[in-house]
Amino acid sequence: MSALAPLPASASLDAGSLLVVGAIASTGSITAAAHQLGSSQPAVSQHLRRLEQRLGMPVVERIGRGVRLTDAGRILAEHAEAVDRALRAATEEVAALAGLRSGRVRLVAFPSASSMLVPRLLARVSEDVPGLGVSFVEAEPPEAVAAVRAGEADVAITFSYPGDPDDPHRASAAGLQVHRLGTDPMRLVLPTGHPRADDEQVDLAALAAERWIAGCPRCRGHLLGLCRSSGFEPDISHETDNVIAVTALVAAGLGVALLPSLALSAARLPDGVVVRPTGNADDRALHLVSAAHADRIPAVAALLRIAASVGVPSRMTVDV
Repeated sequence: MSALAPLPASASLDAGSLLVVGAIASTGSITAAAHQLGSSQPAVSQHLRRLEQRLGMPVVERIGRGVRLTDAGRILAEHAEAVDRALRAATEEVAALAGLRSGRVRLVAFPSASSMLVPRLLARVSEDVPGLGVSFVEAEPPEAVAAVRAGEADVAITFSYPGDPDDPHRASAAGLQVHRLGTDPMRLVLPTGHPRADDEQVDLAALAAERWIAGCPRCRGHLLGLCRSSGFEPDISHETDNVIAVTALVAAGLGVALLPSLALSAARLPDGVVVRPTGNADDRALHLVSAAHADRIPAVAALLRIAASVGVPSRMTVDV
C-alpha cells in the first residue's frame, strides 16, 4: 500500500483558526486577540501552535514583545473577515427566526451626523428593535469607508460633493454597497452687514473679492472647485474645521464661509451672521455604506432599513 499523501492546507483549516489569525491581525498581539475573542492568552497561543503544526509553516513571528503575521498569516487574515461575516450572518439569521431579539451593529458616522442624524437613528432603533445593540464611533468619510472595507464597521454614514476628485465613494468604495440617504444643502454664512446679506439667494461669483474661511486642505476641495467653476480662486484667510469657530470668525467680519446645513444645525449660531442659499449646484449627498451582501445579516439589514426611513431631518435647513 502506498503512503498517504499529506492533506492539503485547506483541509487543515477551520473557522476558529481563521478567526484567531484575524483577531491577531486586527489587534497586533496575542494577548489583545484573546481579549477580543473572549478567550485566554494561553488558549489562543495553544490554538495558534496547533494551527502551525497542521500547516507545517509559521503563521506569526515574534518581534520584540509583539508579533506580526508571516506571509501565510496574512493570507489567512484576508479570509478571516469573510468567515466572520458568514458566521455572524448565520447566527443572526437564526436569531431573526425568533424575531430579532438580539444582534449587534457597528456604526460609524462623520461628526455633524453624530449630532443630528445618529441620535434620531438610535432612538428609532431602540423603539423598533429593542434587542438590537448599536455601537457608534465618529470618523470622516475616507476613514469610515476604510473601516467598512476592513470589517471594523458594519454601516457608515458618509457624504460626498458633486465633482469632488477625492470622493471616497469611488475607487475606495468599489465592491461595497452605497445607498443614497438624502441631501445636505450647502449654505453661505455672511456677516449681517454684508452687501448680500438681504439677498434671498447668493451666487458665488458675487463673492469673488471676499476673504474666505475654509476647512483643512483635505476638506476644502469642494469650495475650491465651486469657486473655480464660478471664475475665481478664493482668498482663504483662515482655516478651521470647527463650525463654531467658523461662524464666530464670520460674525467678527473676518470673512465669509460655505458650510453644510447639517453642520450649521448642529451648532449654535452667534449673533452677527446670516445664512443664505447659494445659486450654485453645491448640495452634498449623504450615503449609507455597508459591505457587499451585509444586508443578509438581519441586524445590519434592520439598521439600514430604519436609517432609510428616518432619513434627513427637515429642520436641518438653517436660513436666518
